[in-house]
Amino acid sequence: MTETIHFAVIGGSGLYAMSALSEVQEHHLETPFGRPSAPIIVGTLEGKRIAFLARHGLGHFITPSEVNYRANIYALKMLGAKRVVSVSACGSLREDYAPGHIVIPDQLFDYTKNRVRSFFGEGMVAHVGVADPFCSTLSAQVYQAVAESGGTVHQGGAFITIEGPRFSTKAESNVYRAWGMSIIGMTASPEAFLAREAEMCYAVMAHVTDYDVWHVSAEPVTVEMVIQTLNQNTQLAQEALRRLAQILPEEQPCGCHHALSTALITNPAVIPAQTRQKLALFVDKYLA
Repeated sequence: MTETIHFAVIGGSGLYAMSALSEVQEHHLETPFGRPSAPIIVGTLEGKRIAFLARHGLGHFITPSEVNYRANIYALKMLGAKRVVSVSACGSLREDYAPGHIVIPDQLFDYTKNRVRSFFGEGMVAHVGVADPFCSTLSAQVYQAVAESGGTVHQGGAFITIEGPRFSTKAESNVYRAWGMSIIGMTASPEAFLAREAEMCYAVMAHVTDYDVWHVSAEPVTVEMVIQTLNQNTQLAQEALRRLAQILPEEQPCGCHHALSTALITNPAVIPAQTRQKLALFVDKYLA
């Protein structure tokens, strides 16, 4: 089940509520890893087919720890997407990354504890390289799209993913700052790593909603604060996605698309048939 998906977006359900989106179709998919968070919406934007997936479900009822990240990435791969843009909220751990700004991070620190981090296992092993966890090419294009849309955008920074769903304590927030982290959120891990295993380019458009809890002159982060900033930035995000649809080339060779070529280590003869079938979408080209 594939079509030419220019790129996929994982974020809030409000992102695809834009007048410029036409020829909308709704896909209800089942994957070997279960159902994705929500039906995937595919529409035409600037003449390109774009897929949208609400990470936390329609109505935001799935916690960061409960998101079926594997099903989400697998479903987008089933539809033929090769590039994924995550639109997410984050807290800032730096004075210069202010609320209302957007950050395109280039590094990721996984500080989650209770999540499945790989498609592999059950008799098949892969050691995928993620020294640079975000696609540098796609990240640069997302940066360009946000800048040309009028947003205040920063290129680079280390993104730490915490388990949630609670916000940080002040002690935790100050430790993350001491570690050199730039922004903090709850969903980039394992999403970025699964996208790499699926050989998809992945970049984050992180919307700074608050200063976490470390900033002595700012109010501690609240849900109301996050929602208010996200609502203010929705139009900017939509315009940036429209601009991204314009500037992304149809085909873009990238090392992300061959991430498994040097990662598979299991002798094909010992891979259980059920596991091989489950992962066929990713590995058949290497095991045929």
